[in-house]
Amino acid sequence: QVQLVESGGGLVQAGGSLRLSCAASGSIFTINAMGWYRQAPGKQRELVAAFTTGGSTKYSGSVKGRFTISRDNAENTVTVYLQMNSLKPEDTAVYYCNAEASDYYDRYDYWGQGTQVTVSS
Repeated sequence: QVQLVESGGGLVQAGGSLRLSCAASGSIFTINAMGWYRQAPGKQRELVAAFTTGGSTKYSGSVKGRFTISRDNAENTVTVYLQMNSLKPEDTAVYYCNAEASDYYDRYDYWGQGTQVTVSS
C-alpha cells in the first residue's frame, strides 16, 4: 500500500505562483511513476506533469514552460512537487497526486485526496 498526502493548494491571482507537494509513504519501493493530474468542473481528469517509469518528465502542452515537477527521495518517503508559475484562470481545478506501482502480483494506481487550486482573473 502507498499513501499519498497532498498540500499547497489555494487561491491565487492570475500571474501568481503556487507550489503543490505530494508526500508518498508506505510501500514506496513499489512505485514506478508519480505525477500530477487535475480535474476542472465538468471536465475529465487530465495529466498535468509526471515522472515516467524511466525517470524522465512529461508535461501537458498547456502547462509546459510554466509548471515544473520535481522530487525529493528520502529513506522512507518520496515527495513530488509541482511548481506552478504564471497561473491562469483556466488552471483552476482540483489537483491530484498519482502513483503507479506494481509488485509480483499486480499493478496499482494510487491517488491523493486532491487539493483545490483556484486562479482568479
